[in-house]
Amino acid sequence: MTTYSVNQTTASEGSRYRPLLAAARELVRCDAAALLQLDGQVLRPVAVDGLSDETLGRQFPIASHPRFARLLESGRGLRFAHDCGLPDPYDGLVSGQPGILPVHDCMGAPLRLRGVVWGLLTLDALEPGAFETVTPAQLDAMVTLVETGIEAAHTIQEMEARAMREHALAQALRSGRGTTRELLGSSAAMKQLCSEIDTVAVSDLTVLLLGETGVGKDLVAQRLHAHSRRREQPLVQVNCAALPESLADSELFGHKRGAFTGAVQDRDGKFEIADGGTLFLDEVGELPLTVQAKLLRVLQSGEVQRPGSDRKLKVDVRVIAATNRDLPAAIAQGRFRADLYHRLSVYPLVVPPLRERGRDVVALAGGFLEENQHRLGARNLRLSPASKASLLAHSWPGNVRELEHVISRASLRAFTEQRRGARWTAIEPHHLALDATAAGSSGSSQAPSAPPLPSPAHAAVSTGLHAGVIAAGGTLREATEAFQRAWLADALARHHGHVANAAREAGIDRSNFHRTLRKLGMRPSASSD
Repeated sequence: MTTYSVNQTTASEGSRYRPLLAAARELVRCDAAALLQLDGQVLRPVAVDGLSDETLGRQFPIASHPRFARLLESGRGLRFAHDCGLPDPYDGLVSGQPGILPVHDCMGAPLRLRGVVWGLLTLDALEPGAFETVTPAQLDAMVTLVETGIEAAHTIQEMEARAMREHALAQALRSGRGTTRELLGSSAAMKQLCSEIDTVAVSDLTVLLLGETGVGKDLVAQRLHAHSRRREQPLVQVNCAALPESLADSELFGHKRGAFTGAVQDRDGKFEIADGGTLFLDEVGELPLTVQAKLLRVLQSGEVQRPGSDRKLKVDVRVIAATNRDLPAAIAQGRFRADLYHRLSVYPLVVPPLRERGRDVVALAGGFLEENQHRLGARNLRLSPASKASLLAHSWPGNVRELEHVISRASLRAFTEQRRGARWTAIEPHHLALDATAAGSSGSSQAPSAPPLPSPAHAAVSTGLHAGVIAAGGTLREATEAFQRAWLADALARHHGHVANAAREAGIDRSNFHRTLRKLGMRPSASSD
């Protein structure tokens, strides 16, 4: 028999069900009525009318109460004869009586919720023959009435549970924990990527994710796992770049107690933990050559041998690897094994950089704004049209990760300027400070976008900046400080000596900007704030 399984009923749930019992007692005169919800093989009272409160603290195993078992098997209910020899579960529980009295008349029916047995409705009377005049039609009408009420109460419970989950989500976002992100975007590049993901996800082929830093290779790995037949099993992630060679063996393959100094107990490696599921090797291009050789053996044989152990363990793991390195070039330089590369790249997937994803940048920015809105407690963070244009024009050398950080900084800046009582908080281009970001990332390996043409008034300052750096000579530190002086002087000139505006463009707070000026021996005018 299929049942609804429940936990202990709360007082608020009981208050929803009690009016149903009152309505049932209007249809059929009795001394007591009860609703019992089925939880596995036990019936638990969720509401009583005419029975003592003690009843709510009890539970009734079906195997110990043959009357309840007969009612559950009865289809649409039945009435027990007043001289029935089966023990009555409610004997002595009818309230308002001068003593402990037996129940003489009993009837009831199973209740269904959405086609599944939910529990029982029971009616009891102290007077023998009290239910002799109750017709099957009356019992059916009463059951229908109660089932309708249970359906309504259950719907309310679901709505409350959904509201609680949404509240928990908002709390998590405010505290910065966030939730699992998904791949977003409707550009042709992303549609092609998602199609490729869905094609290979259902197989057990090893996948190599290729792409620049910050494009979201971890999200691709999560989608591959979520769409695979292994979705119910663990997805285990290893950051290979963070593994020192001395610990990589233990991290990936585990170890036996005493295998090396400090190995005080047996340890499962990531391959064992991921058995039956997926292992995501992020930044696989950073693995030392010695570990690459051991990884290759595991991929070839499907067997793991812990350091310090002679026993081989069979594992069933689907491997997804990711790198931002040019692995063929690393192979040519002797830094990556060619055989491991071919074993990993059974199905290579290239994750496109953000600059190739068109208007996806605006959709992604919207998601990051929503996160920051909850985190900051801000009202309706919105991108102005000029800000959207700025986002679309930027080259995004740091990809989605850079966008996330830009939006976080912009949200904080806009929030601190928010007018009291405003219906929304607008993100403007000066909050994004993309000009300063572009200047700071000019040494990136990505081709920078064409710089804007300087105005005549600004040309002399820019020329002085370049000349100051070239003329500095000397050590790298001296050249760096010369560049900083020139850049800060340039920023102050653009903002007519206004430190707050120059600091905002530089992406730092005003006190740090002042501190940097003092460190470099620069003194803004007294009225510059």
